[in-house]
Amino acid sequence: MDYIKEYKQFVSSYYFNEAIRITIGITLPAIVFSYFGKLEIGLILSLGAMAVSASDIPGPIHQRRNGMLATVALIFLSSVITGYINHHPLLLGIGLTIFCFSLSFIGAYGARVNAIGFAGILIMILTLDMRAEGADVLIHGLFLIAGGLWYTMLSLALFGVRPYKIIQQALGDNIIAIGDYFGTRALFYDKDADYDKIYKMLMEEQQQIQDKQTLLREMLFKSRNIVKESTVTGRTLLIIFTESIDLFEKSSATFYNYEAMHKRFDDSGILSDFQRMIYVIVDELHQIGLAVQSGRPPRATRKLNNELKLLQTRFEEFANQYRNPETFDSLVNMRKLLQSVEEITLRIYTLHHYTRYDRKKIKEYKLSGNYEHFVTKTDLDIEILKENFSLKSNSFRHAIRVTLACILGYGVANLLELQYSYWVLLTIIVILKPTYSVTRQRNYQRLIGTFVGALGGLALLYLIPTQNGKFAAMIFLMIITYSFMRTKYLVSVIFMTAFIMIFFYLLNSHNFYEIFKSRLIDTTVGSIIAFIAAYVLVPSWEKTQLNTYITSALKTSKKYFETVAATFATGALNDLEYKLSRKEAFIEQANLSGGFTRMMNEPKSKQGDLKKIHQMVVLIYTLNSHIVSLAGFARGFKNKYGDEDFHAIKDDITAELNEALLHIEHKEVTEAQHHAPIELKEELDELVSKRRLELQQGLVETETRKVLVEFKPVVDQFLFISRIAGDIKKLAKSF
Repeated sequence: MDYIKEYKQFVSSYYFNEAIRITIGITLPAIVFSYFGKLEIGLILSLGAMAVSASDIPGPIHQRRNGMLATVALIFLSSVITGYINHHPLLLGIGLTIFCFSLSFIGAYGARVNAIGFAGILIMILTLDMRAEGADVLIHGLFLIAGGLWYTMLSLALFGVRPYKIIQQALGDNIIAIGDYFGTRALFYDKDADYDKIYKMLMEEQQQIQDKQTLLREMLFKSRNIVKESTVTGRTLLIIFTESIDLFEKSSATFYNYEAMHKRFDDSGILSDFQRMIYVIVDELHQIGLAVQSGRPPRATRKLNNELKLLQTRFEEFANQYRNPETFDSLVNMRKLLQSVEEITLRIYTLHHYTRYDRKKIKEYKLSGNYEHFVTKTDLDIEILKENFSLKSNSFRHAIRVTLACILGYGVANLLELQYSYWVLLTIIVILKPTYSVTRQRNYQRLIGTFVGALGGLALLYLIPTQNGKFAAMIFLMIITYSFMRTKYLVSVIFMTAFIMIFFYLLNSHNFYEIFKSRLIDTTVGSIIAFIAAYVLVPSWEKTQLNTYITSALKTSKKYFETVAATFATGALNDLEYKLSRKEAFIEQANLSGGFTRMMNEPKSKQGDLKKIHQMVVLIYTLNSHIVSLAGFARGFKNKYGDEDFHAIKDDITAELNEALLHIEHKEVTEAQHHAPIELKEELDELVSKRRLELQQGLVETETRKVLVEFKPVVDQFLFISRIAGDIKKLAKSF
């Protein structure tokens, strides 16, 4: 591992910058007011800042601003209402129920509103420990407002100073993830490749990339100053994002059957040459991603070009050695693989160039103006809540689960006379997530992280003698905590526990060990309740959703195929329709992959037929990969080989996918005979036979060869897709 590169990627990432912003936003009020002897007020302001920071998730700046201001208003109401009913058990029970359900249920509106609701519940729970009365409750709420507004102004001010920084960081992170995806695909070239494991890794990585690209679409296409292309920086970021999507599409292409490729060419060494080239591409993408994150152009390098020349030379030697009537068709496919690597190399150099923010080149690039088609409109219509007000909705189930778990947690904490009952509830709302698999993972990580972090915190308290040293260590631990909060929860919990321990020690060193012991007990109780709630209280198992995911993925893949295949049948490509269908197919494929991954982490008794569903997931992934490969030939293809052949096979494949959908939806199916693939293969076989005869006669450069080089790869992809569609239909019958 290149630790220097990893370090550079980390310190220039959004997560590290976010951690510094949050740490400053939370700690500064406490530090300033502590200096003036008003630590208690400072801590309340810090609490308000912490709550608002929870809702400050990446996105367009107007959505971030509105979300933070909404959070400020909500935490004030939550604090004041809870403060006034805190001393009335019946009212508190009603308030707890209403707040937990309503603020969890609004998560149906999406991640940002869900984060706002979480902040409201967080303040409600922390207010349970407050014993203020009368006007003091209102004053406490006003201090929370002040803390929340302080953080809001800090966040907006930092954006004003560097308005493009967050997009650069997210875009760089996306390019680095695409590089990792290339690296995983390189594993297919290993002699003893574990194909199932590699496909699983690829699908997980693709889901992460789709999430990153969805976020980037939101930030880029909903930012008016960027869409209007008013600045070189904004226009450049749009271009780099557009190019990175096309590059990711290229990385998803499948040109060949890897197992057959290994059987035929393992001894030649050519596969190792391709693999080495791919790893050079990975390094280049990491360099570009780091450059975009940091806002500095990458250093110029000739390594990629030199490696490509070596591969081209090696391939020509390999082709001359292995060219014969039996292998020439395989060599055609291998040559297409080389051409794909050449195109990817060219795209990488293009990305390198745009990271220099060259004003002249940026202006020459033609951008699409159809951005509104690629983002989902933010809709807070009450109809969304009405539609989700049913046990069929996962948002509704989650809201019920959180509410019942919090009521149970509060009751158990009081029954056991736990000193800090609010910590039990805090543990519950942090751990309890809409899906069982994530809740179970969070539960495990929370418990392990708490106990490991506690030991680390004790060690730091023992090793660091001075108060200033302990405070510096706490700040450092906070930065690490928030750096990994969204990516590596276990690491985040370990450092969070350690910094909270030091924080409590600095507040009250005399009572510290009693507080420390109580926190461990409260965390354990909260974790147990959260785990039981996830399993027992209106659980939502993924197997009930898998058919929906499969249906959506198949429908969008079918649309994607129809859009691409129409190019070969009609000779025209609708660019907007193509990009939209590609986006939807990849997103639904990622949703299916995510649902399957979550199901595998659920109890065995609650899982579906893993083997069958895994087959379907891999088939849909492979289908999309071959459609990507087919799309790669679309733009340069000359429509001169008989469009009726492509019309027929397009209709046959579409019909088979429609039949598969009907089987999955348990509808009546009238299956038809599909002859187009056979007829197209026979036409190709005639050309292949003719070419073999030419080779036997020593004829190398002929018109037949030129036709085969263009025609055969296209037909091969249609035949691959036809076979996959048939396999999908056959498997769909068992659903």
